[in-house]
Amino acid sequence: MKRASALASLLLFSGCQKSQSTLYPKGPAADKIAHLSWLMLILFLAITVLMWSLMMWAISRRRGSLAEHEPVEVGGGQGWIAWGGLAFPLSVLCVLFILGLKLMASFPVHDIHHHDLHPSIAIIGRQWWWEVQYLGAPAQRFTTANEIHIPVGQPVDIELRSLDVIHSFWVPTLHGKVDLIPDHPNFIRIQADQEGVYTGTCAEYCGAQHAHMRLVVVAQQPADYEAWVQGQLQPGSQPTAAAAKRGEQVFMAGPCSMCHQVRGTLAGGRVAPDLTHIASRMNIAANSYPNNDAYLEAWITHAQSLKPEAAMPNLTQFNGQQLRDLVAYLRQLQ
Repeated sequence: MKRASALASLLLFSGCQKSQSTLYPKGPAADKIAHLSWLMLILFLAITVLMWSLMMWAISRRRGSLAEHEPVEVGGGQGWIAWGGLAFPLSVLCVLFILGLKLMASFPVHDIHHHDLHPSIAIIGRQWWWEVQYLGAPAQRFTTANEIHIPVGQPVDIELRSLDVIHSFWVPTLHGKVDLIPDHPNFIRIQADQEGVYTGTCAEYCGAQHAHMRLVVVAQQPADYEAWVQGQLQPGSQPTAAAAKRGEQVFMAGPCSMCHQVRGTLAGGRVAPDLTHIASRMNIAANSYPNNDAYLEAWITHAQSLKPEAAMPNLTQFNGQQLRDLVAYLRQLQ
C-alpha cells in the first residue's frame, strides 16, 4: 500500500519541476506573476473546500426516502442560486480580471515607443528553433541559437519576431508568455536575480515538432557575461588537429555550408542555426539533445528520426571517417 501511495504521489507531482514553474520565480516579472498565481491557487482551494463542505452538509441533512418528502417549494433556493451561483463567482472573477490587467500593464511587452524600452536582443521564432541576435553597434553584433545569455541583476529588453507561424516565448521562472507573431514584433523585458540556467519553451502550438522547440536562458555574473560576449564576437576557431582539418573540408564541400554559417569561413548559410560557436552550447536540436559526439553524429545522419519534419535532412552520404572528422571539426568550434 505504501509503495502504491508513493508511486501515485510521484505521478501526481512529476510535472511540478521548479526549473519551469511559475510558482518559483527568479526575477521581478516572474515574482509579480507568482503572487497572482498563488492568490488564484489559494482561492481555488478555498472555494473547493467550501463547495465540498456544502455538499457534505446537504447530504448529511437528507433523511428518509424520496417518497416521504413533501414537494419542495420552487422559490426556496433562489437566494442560493443568486448569491452562490452568480454574485460570488462573478465577484471573484472580476477581482482576478482587474488584478490581471494591472499586472499586464506593468510589463512593457508591446509598445516599441515605450520610453524605457531598448531591445538589446532579437529572438526570431522558426520551425522549430530560436534564432538569437545580439544587437548593438555593428562591431558588437552576433547571432547564436536556442541559448540566451544575460547578465545577472540587469533588465534585458528583447524583441520577439516570427518568420513563419505564431510561436510563444515562455521562460516561466523569469516571465510570462509573449507571442511571436509574423509581421508584428512584440517585446519583453526579462531579468534574472540569481545566477543559473533557466529552461523555457514555445508555449503556442506551431507544428509537428512544437514539443522540441525548447530554449535556455543562462544568467551569468556581469564579468562572465562580458567574457562570453567577447568570445562570441570572435570568428570560428581554426582547426589544428588533423581530423578537425579534414572535417572542415567535409563541412565546406558538402551541403552544411549552404545552410549554416561559420563566421570567418566561406560558410555563409542563413536558413539554419549559426554554428560559429556550436561547441560552446549545452544542447543541440533546439535543446532537445545533449551536445556530445554521439548525438552530433546521430543528428547529422538521422535528424529526421530524432526530429521528424525538421528542416535538417538526413545526410547519409558521409562515410564513417568523414562523419568522425566532421564532428571533430564541429566540436572544436568553441
